[in-house]
Amino acid sequence: MIITPLSLPDVLLIEPEVHRDARGCFLETYRQSVLDAAVGRELRFVQDNQSESHRHVLRGLHYQTVDPQGKLLRVTEGEIYDVAVDMRQDSPTFGQWAAQRLSGDNHLQLWIPEGYAHGFLVLSERAVVSYKTTAYYQPAYQQCLLWNDPAVAVTWPLSGAPHLSAPDQRGLPLSQAPRVRIG
Repeated sequence: MIITPLSLPDVLLIEPEVHRDARGCFLETYRQSVLDAAVGRELRFVQDNQSESHRHVLRGLHYQTVDPQGKLLRVTEGEIYDVAVDMRQDSPTFGQWAAQRLSGDNHLQLWIPEGYAHGFLVLSERAVVSYKTTAYYQPAYQQCLLWNDPAVAVTWPLSGAPHLSAPDQRGLPLSQAPRVRIG
């Protein structure tokens, strides 16, 4: 696996080695020791999630203020534009974002650490996203950062309005969004 920091150095792009032949391909999608070494600590995943979405669906930007979730994310079918925004209270990169296109074809993955808001836009007709989390989902502490807040200025590859859930439509601007305290 090749692991490379994105523009926010704690957000890691993971490129597995893909072995292709006439039958198709094989790849190792997860190795605890490699990810632990790249992150600099031992990770413990407690929950696996999967979502299926259609073109122009935008999910996010979600995060938890208590027991924040680190996420190891990959796309098994389709293509998304995946975004992470630093929401850590004392971080020098607070409010900054990083993004990457992930697809079932490119097999790229992202490690998004605890304290980051996360969201994605579906670029293909359909996308299946699978991710592991380091903490359990807790709806009482769930927050949503406004996907198009000009203070964050994510450059979404979108023409027109995305399809949003009702809670995502009520996302908060960065100036009002609770920050995450780590540690």
